[in-house]
Amino acid sequence: MPLSKPNSPRELLHTRTVICRGYRRADGLWDIEGQMTDVKSYGFPNQDRGGWISAGEPLHGMWLRLTLDDHLTVVDAEASTDHAPFAVCPRISERYRKLVGLRIAPGWNRKVKELFAGVQGCTHLTELLGPVATTAIQTLHSRSREDEAAARSKRPPRFLDTCHALASDGEVVKREWPQFYTGEQVTETARE
Repeated sequence: MPLSKPNSPRELLHTRTVICRGYRRADGLWDIEGQMTDVKSYGFPNQDRGGWISAGEPLHGMWLRLTLDDHLTVVDAEASTDHAPFAVCPRISERYRKLVGLRIAPGWNRKVKELFAGVQGCTHLTELLGPVATTAIQTLHSRSREDEAAARSKRPPRFLDTCHALASDGEVVKREWPQFYTGEQVTETARE
């Protein structure tokens, strides 16, 4: 459903596009790739890019690839900057190899902020790690191994209670994972 029509005329100035893709590799690992592009609807001066960035030309064009194992542990990381406002921007890309060995799990965001805060990282590449991590979880979840393991071990899947729809006392959990439903139980005699 689209948003309601704005109640005032407006002019488009900036568009950010984020695309993330998850791949299963033939070697049993997983590649999660993220791409971020920023464009302006107007041209403006820029010393590091030949004096001018034209309307529609990317201001930022950045890529990240995380290679993960089945436990969401980063076994390889690569960052690339194709477009940036300053010539020095691509120099930080190699620093994102520091993600190798980290696991996408509770504490991920805190560790990312520690590693790449301030001058230790690129604001845009670091921001891209959020949707890349979410894409990783969505990609690996499709394999259903976690659900199968949770069912065998009697532990609830880790995504329960992570959003409104997946509340352990909600209708989705009651329908999809009834063994982990914590809401009110209605018996047949109570309905009569």
